[in-house]
Amino acid sequence: MIINHQVGIAGSATDIYEALTTNEGLMDWWTSDVTGAGEVGSVIQFRFNGGGPDFQVTELIPDQKVVWRHHGNMPEAWVGTEVSFDLIPRDNQVMVRFRHANWEEATDFMAHCTTKWAVFLLSLKALIETGTGQPFPDDIHIDHS
Repeated sequence: MIINHQVGIAGSATDIYEALTTNEGLMDWWTSDVTGAGEVGSVIQFRFNGGGPDFQVTELIPDQKVVWRHHGNMPEAWVGTEVSFDLIPRDNQVMVRFRHANWEEATDFMAHCTTKWAVFLLSLKALIETGTGQPFPDDIHIDHS
């Protein structure tokens, strides 16, 4: 099972790559609590109210591709999954092709994550195009729990 999204961003691949590979960049669009971003092999800790996933950086091609593999056991449904961002220049934009692959089954949590990834990709788009993203905890909430 795979979550697959694509969004066109009017900006440079370099700026998008930086937003995907630095603590500061990630904090500007996904969650305001990020540590560990760096080169291949580094483990990024993303925190949402104290808890959250860790991802090991497994591939970096400057201005073209970023790949993370889930690292740890939280959330359990993400164990063994991989997140990738392909940056594809096209006309006056960069297409960001996002994948969150290797889900074992389609569950309500996967459905939730599909929508939340879309929310956060639009936050990345806003960050690059306007200078201001909408990271957690100021993101768009998709339920009332």
